[in-house]
Amino acid sequence: MDPYRIMKKPLISEKDFELIERENKLVIEVDIKATKHQIKEAIEKLYGVKVEKINTLITPKGKKKAYVKLSEFDDATDIASRMGLF
Repeated sequence: MDPYRIMKKPLISEKDFELIERENKLVIEVDIKATKHQIKEAIEKLYGVKVEKINTLITPKGKKKAYVKLSEFDDATDIASRMGLF
């Protein structure tokens, strides 16, 4: 699956902003059919970072969210600014 089709849009709310700052995590809306492995490959390819862990959930609205934990050597704030969140 194409990395640009997997990643729909980054999400930002107050809770998501705290995750970026405190836990070095990004929250991204992804394609409903994407697996954790595909999401990891897409993020690593598009942003050149190392992903440690991914947690996913499907919202009551039927959309899939991925919580992406980056390695300690990569900064989630930097990636979020490249995504246009700041």
